Amino acid sequence: MEYKVTVATGTSEYSGTNNYIYVTLVGERGESERTVLDNPGLDFCRGAVDDYTVKSAADLGRLILLRLEKQKYWVEDNWFCRYVKVSVPGQRCSYTFPCYRWLVGDKVVVVLREGTAKKISDDTLPLEISHRNTELQERQKTYRWLAWAPGIPKCIDAKSEADLPQDARFDNEKRSDFVGSLHYALLELSLKKLAIKFGKSWNDLDDFKRIFWKLRSPIAEYTMEHWKEDWFFGYQFLNGSNPRMITRCKELPSNFPVTGDMVQSSLIPTTTLKEELKKGNIFLVDHAIMDGIPANVIRDKTQHIAAPLCLLYEHSEKGLIPIAIQLEQKPDKDTPIFLPSDPPLAWLLAKMWVRHAEFQVFQLLSHLLRTHLVVEVICVSTLRQLPAVHPIYKLLAPHLRYTLEINCRGRTQLISQDGIFKKVVSTGGDGLLILAQREYEVLTYRSLQPKFDFLDRGVTKLRDYFYRDYSLMMWDVIQNFVSGIVSLYYKSDGEVEQDSELQAWINDVAVEGFVDVPHFGLASELKTKEELITLLSVVIFTSTAQHAATNNGQFDWCAWVPNTPCTMRHPPPTDKDAVTMGMIMDTLPDISQSCVQMAITWHLGRAQPDAIPMGQYVEQYFTEPAALKVIDKFRKELKELEEQIIAQNEGLELQYLYLCPSRMENSITI
Repeated sequence: MEYKVTVATGTSEYSGTNNYIYVTLVGERGESERTVLDNPGLDFCRGAVDDYTVKSAADLGRLILLRLEKQKYWVEDNWFCRYVKVSVPGQRCSYTFPCYRWLVGDKVVVVLREGTAKKISDDTLPLEISHRNTELQERQKTYRWLAWAPGIPKCIDAKSEADLPQDARFDNEKRSDFVGSLHYALLELSLKKLAIKFGKSWNDLDDFKRIFWKLRSPIAEYTMEHWKEDWFFGYQFLNGSNPRMITRCKELPSNFPVTGDMVQSSLIPTTTLKEELKKGNIFLVDHAIMDGIPANVIRDKTQHIAAPLCLLYEHSEKGLIPIAIQLEQKPDKDTPIFLPSDPPLAWLLAKMWVRHAEFQVFQLLSHLLRTHLVVEVICVSTLRQLPAVHPIYKLLAPHLRYTLEINCRGRTQLISQDGIFKKVVSTGGDGLLILAQREYEVLTYRSLQPKFDFLDRGVTKLRDYFYRDYSLMMWDVIQNFVSGIVSLYYKSDGEVEQDSELQAWINDVAVEGFVDVPHFGLASELKTKEELITLLSVVIFTSTAQHAATNNGQFDWCAWVPNTPCTMRHPPPTDKDAVTMGMIMDTLPDISQSCVQMAITWHLGRAQPDAIPMGQYVEQYFTEPAALKVIDKFRKELKELEEQIIAQNEGLELQYLYLCPSRMENSITI
């Protein structure tokens, strides 16, 4: 027998190899000859798709495995294989073996399964079962759990990204761009002349424009023009970079003694605060989680943190507007309630303090903890418990790409003891971990499901809440897709319950990954298809839409530093009448801190040059027609959703496009 073997090499930089590549086909009836495929140095170039002939003494029957070997020719040279296809000349049958892995080292052997997705119950041959077990044993040695800190989810056991296996690393282009873009932002934009001015305040608010001249976006410029306006302040709780904090206020908290007389001038004349509370038009943003967090010390100067409460009113004409702000959790004579009727500078500074709290919560909790670190648990569990042939592995793999490396970089470069947060953010240093631990004490699996999140916060009827509307639309599209894939491979609840690999996976997620998250509420076993579909929808929604909603707008909302300051250098005001412009400038980030805030938010929030948009599966793990049909339907629904979002935004002065599928990535890569 002669088999035609087609081998596809990766398209990224340095994917090709000049080493020897050998292949052996393994079928039900035996093995082919071990065949060297290439002329060293000529084949397996970057992006190449090469054809070869592999001979066998007899018909191998149904092909089950394919063994790839790489052996040094002259110098050691890693190789990235996308897939191998095998066909029998003169016969219709063909086989695809997805790989999407690096072969690293001399005399390395990789054994691939034929691409049809199979649960463990679908495998009957000892060879198939043995391969599943061996693959998982090897992966569990490679991908290990680490308790990075008490009270937060576990993560990958890697001191830095350099400790990760090659398959979990950025491609070379991604790595170069990641390092180069920050260098560009800090050094090439003339910020270097300003960034050395440690501790020096700006003279006035217009001075911030000096770092705004080249890095810009339409929304960032709009923010610069409108940030002082109350309606714009309120709008950001709905559609800014932290749109998950606002809740309906049914009764005023006992520690926020706002009276009707205080806010009457902010309400429409024919109503009262009591009536508006009853109607559901009063909302609260409470940053109690910030109370008592130790403040960072930057260059021997203690920074300052507040834990504000902000009362908002959905005005019939003005939109959502703030009507009262208290900057600490305990009311007393030194913690006044700030009102729109107060001296303009006092009211402006109070709003800045709320936005400063928003910076901390959005960056550390909404963005890092509730997307990056939650998805990392799923990523590690998937690599440890699901073999590549498993349908759920095939479904999740594209949505977990690069997440381990970006999280390792976050731990070493952003939130470490000498990271960027320590240098410029008020919660850097010891405060970071305490804030994270507090968030995980209250984090629930239910809150990661958008329908329940909006319902529980009482915000289902808030006007112009585009983040809510598009999140729910995206959730429905994702859930339809997941349901379609799951239903191909699980015909009943019993099949879910009896899948031992799937049960090991959910147990690893709940018992290992989220072991220190006391109220998370995710069961350690899956009993129904519905439970599985919901969990997978949460994973894909979190790694795509939720991450895009919190990450992609951070430059838009934070580039104009007074709108969302990363730190505050003086304590909150205690006397409304004593607030001056000089006090505001001495409180806001200094020149150096402002430069770093702008550079970092641009670096992390910009569109990534190698981004794979939502639903575009470059690495085709599924090979069977039924699964590919479900994926095609998913892409069509994403396209229709995008058209709907763009149409709804047409004519809006301030558009909300972060949840356009083409603008969000398939996975958390930044």
